[in-house]
Amino acid sequence: MEELKVDSDLKCRIAREAATLLYFGFEKEYKQAKLKAAQTCGIHFLPSNLEVALELDKLAEEKEGAVRNERLIQMRKEALRIMKILKACRPLLIGSVWRGTIRRGSDIDIAVYHDVAGEIMELLKAHGFQVSKTEWTRVTKKGIPEISFHIHVAGLNGQSIEVVVRSSEEAGRKRKCEIFGDEMKGLNINELEKLLKENPSQKFIPF
Repeated sequence: MEELKVDSDLKCRIAREAATLLYFGFEKEYKQAKLKAAQTCGIHFLPSNLEVALELDKLAEEKEGAVRNERLIQMRKEALRIMKILKACRPLLIGSVWRGTIRRGSDIDIAVYHDVAGEIMELLKAHGFQVSKTEWTRVTKKGIPEISFHIHVAGLNGQSIEVVVRSSEEAGRKRKCEIFGDEMKGLNINELEKLLKENPSQKFIPF
């Protein structure tokens, strides 16, 4: 039992160190942050992404305090505004603004489902958004290639927004979160409206 406790304490220590590296921007990817943290601590086993994510959430709470909740609510309100513009494309709020785990530098992530990515970009421009960057990404999961178009724009108060355009046939497809390990459900317009009325700073993380 004592050995298990020691292992648990060491994992917590590495998870905290990895979270610190991510929070202050010394590392951007979980894998690299965990490897560097383990090396720094002189330990050869790694915590899970979930353990690091939970430590990162705690660290953000400690560093940012009540202002963090206020910013989360404002980001969710801005997400709702954009989602209403993109209503026809079944928008879904995902990422840290959905989770409620934002930290300094977090952006608003919205997934939409449409077969002509350029039309989404033009729609955003028509509503006054300045597009700062666009890119195609391709990943392979379980042997299946997934292609998406990413549009980066600035919202109210300079908030960074990333709109991810996926094909219409992907709407409703279940996705596993590589960080938290659960289903990446997100929030649609109706769910986000209800959340902002009833519990605007609610978190969606597994415990």
